[in-house]
Amino acid sequence: MRPQDLVRDHTIYACVMGSRAFGLATDASDTDRRGVFLAPTPLYWRFEKPPTHVEGPGEERFSWELERFCELALRGNPNILECLHSPLVERVDDTGRELLALRGAFLSRQAHDTFTGYALGQRKRLDADVRTTGAPRWKHAMHLLRLLMSARDLLRTGELGIGVGGQREPLLEVKRGEVPWERVEAWMVRLAAEAEEALRGSPLPPEPDHARVAAFLHRVRRASALQAEPDHEVVQGVVDAGRFGQG
Repeated sequence: MRPQDLVRDHTIYACVMGSRAFGLATDASDTDRRGVFLAPTPLYWRFEKPPTHVEGPGEERFSWELERFCELALRGNPNILECLHSPLVERVDDTGRELLALRGAFLSRQAHDTFTGYALGQRKRLDADVRTTGAPRWKHAMHLLRLLMSARDLLRTGELGIGVGGQREPLLEVKRGEVPWERVEAWMVRLAAEAEEALRGSPLPPEPDHARVAAFLHRVRRASALQAEPDHEVVQGVVDAGRFGQG
């Protein structure tokens, strides 16, 4: 089975991400699509395993196999966690709805380290831009501010919201380069400090609920295997024939 066929035939959840999901889209914005597919369990009985992710079909589309998606979500990967909270869902089946119902199981105080760690990496790139060209990539600066806002609010409330609400215009001013870099820097520092403060009293648990996610993944893998029971019978028949022929 081709990787793109897995996306076409076995997607359990698909959404729009990026500026359109964050409430920061303009007429020039791309439409970034993300998804999760469930590779049929019998494909794992081969030497060549299904891919953990697939680019396409089409432009600006990227999908993860369910197990890989859950692994990254349990690690607190910001891009993965935000996919589960997109307001722009394009496709979801029963398994996808189960995944969405698990959103809270992936959230923990570990998000502070992953969100702010990702932000720090982006900040270093922006600083390098300023040193070499005299200005940052303003679009990246805007998204870094949004990420820090999201981290702060998640730690404060225990819920992940990705829409920028009333901060749309101030953030778009940053994207257009209308805010001095010194003010943007100060904003970033303030948001990081607010996230640090929110961590101390956060309602989030210390760690995500690994057991609950593992049980979900085991259940859907088993259901997929049971759907292939005729194939099991053929394989068992071959095994039995080989065993009886050994006498």
